[in-house]
Amino acid sequence: MTSFGITNAPTPARLSVGIVSAGRVGTALGVALERVGHVVVACAAVSDASRHRAATRLPDSRILPVDEVAGRCNLLLLAVPDSELSSLIQGLAATGAVAPGTIVAHVSGAHGIGILAPLTEQGTVPLAIHPAMTFTGHDEDIDRLSSTCFGITAADEIGYAIAQSLVLEIGGEPVRVSEQMRPLYHAALAHGSNHLVTLVADAVEALRAALRGDELLGQQLVDDDPGGVAERVLQPLLTAALDNVLRRGASALTGPVARGDAEAVATHLRVLDEVDPKIAAGYRALSLRSAQRTGSKPELMAILEGAEYGE
Repeated sequence: MTSFGITNAPTPARLSVGIVSAGRVGTALGVALERVGHVVVACAAVSDASRHRAATRLPDSRILPVDEVAGRCNLLLLAVPDSELSSLIQGLAATGAVAPGTIVAHVSGAHGIGILAPLTEQGTVPLAIHPAMTFTGHDEDIDRLSSTCFGITAADEIGYAIAQSLVLEIGGEPVRVSEQMRPLYHAALAHGSNHLVTLVADAVEALRAALRGDELLGQQLVDDDPGGVAERVLQPLLTAALDNVLRRGASALTGPVARGDAEAVATHLRVLDEVDPKIAAGYRALSLRSAQRTGSKPELMAILEGAEYGE
């Protein structure tokens, strides 16, 4: 190190980045890459929402057709829905728009680099770089990337080195996922994050029904707007439960199922069914899975498996 505090280590190469398309994920990653010195030179945006997002988040980036975006960059980021990824790649390969040597990275969790084969055969460097994060389209998406794990898959160690460097630069943590395990990796993430949203939404709906119209102790009327009494009741409980299971595993399970309290569970099923049979069905399915994990009592298993629930 010199007296000026400058090391002799090489500075990571600055990349010209093209993004297809300017959705929630693509633009968030574009901003994160620009913050560390890369330049988003162009992006594809078709809908009004995408064009507005591009203009707001990446104001110096040109909005161009897909083939022109691909031809102007040395890192092409494909951030389209899984259902559109294959046709996009085949279209790019057919036009020859992507120059050999271009780094082509998609952000799909479900796919590895196999889906990039048409472009790989034309001399591009294939990468799968998936941020294990949910995106809402708001500014917090960008901030969360600095504490997010990224599932990365590459063809060789050089590819892994590139993917790791990109992720580390924006503050994320790279996690290697083998090609054959990408579907299972994606299923685990979807099960945990997407189904958590459904579970919490059902809990909020049931709690609103329990509290609605109760003005005891000056409690405000319960309505259906987000951020109300029901959400405030649940937030610390859910936060603690999530923290406990991530730190302690399944031993963090508490409540009537963990205790084998068949009477309490039967009551829950009855009152939830009165609010919405679909919520009761969800409670029952998750209680059964919880009971299987804890090796619960036969009488509780009988209720959850339907023998004492009108089936």
